[in-house]
Amino acid sequence: MTAKDRLLVLEAVKNDPNDKIVITHGTDTMVDTAKVLSAADNKVIVLTGAMEPAKFKSSDAIFNLGSAVAAVQTLPTGVYLAISGRIYTPDNVRKNRSLKQFEEKM
Repeated sequence: MTAKDRLLVLEAVKNDPNDKIVITHGTDTMVDTAKVLSAADNKVIVLTGAMEPAKFKSSDAIFNLGSAVAAVQTLPTGVYLAISGRIYTPDNVRKNRSLKQFEEKM
């Protein structure tokens, strides 16, 4: 995902008539995309992904997607990440690769 790709996603989100949007995204650059999407006004945007692909039995994909669907219906306007059993904003989260989870920035 490049900066140009992120701008395309932002444009698509801005042009979408819906005010609640869930986006599945790779976890390596999810935070970067979420930060760009913060420029979209009057929408609830929730990004989610998985630390392991959905085809693996141990994947967190289905859990995270369910969390995102619930979150998009209940959160106020803004951009969020639903991952690792929690809801984060793009400015307070980082991916901890060694623990295979997202966590609050210290």
